[in-house]
Amino acid sequence: MNRDLVFEEKQYMGHNRLSIIWRMVLALFCFIGYYWSENPKPVQVSVFYIGSYPIQHIPNSGKVFFLLGLIILVISALLTYILHIHTRVYKEGYMVIDGFLGARKVKIDFNTINYLRKGRYKRNVFRRAVYNLHSKGVIRFYTSGQEFVELKDNAGFTYRIGTQRSEELSNLIRPHIRSS
Repeated sequence: MNRDLVFEEKQYMGHNRLSIIWRMVLALFCFIGYYWSENPKPVQVSVFYIGSYPIQHIPNSGKVFFLLGLIILVISALLTYILHIHTRVYKEGYMVIDGFLGARKVKIDFNTINYLRKGRYKRNVFRRAVYNLHSKGVIRFYTSGQEFVELKDNAGFTYRIGTQRSEELSNLIRPHIRSS
């Protein structure tokens, strides 16, 4: 089966910018909470007034924030090794997109494809990772990167597949497309 494989790409969960930003903001909030618990006195900083630490009577409350911040950073590091989308193209003329854990595999037969377009996403940091998302007539697959390959089939489905190597993927699919 692997002898028939002509293209393979793996995209990992920890590489999505939006997810990284959210995890870092939460970790920063936890570390600020820890710092505030260690320095509980009120502070006047130009326009802002930072009051005293509200739960001073609970011992080790700040250390919970510090521990939570460390746990978020460790989870963020581990997510770079968890596979989100596994794209494979076979020389028989089909593509299989496999998702995270129990996600349903998607098989796209190139004989039914009648349109191929290679493109770039708009500059946007806030693009979330999706797998098999049906929205506005387009089925989306995306983890990270700036490029995509868009396929339309005879049944009217439009697939937008985010990839790091759109040129290579589109060159492999193009010979199989039927013009109608």
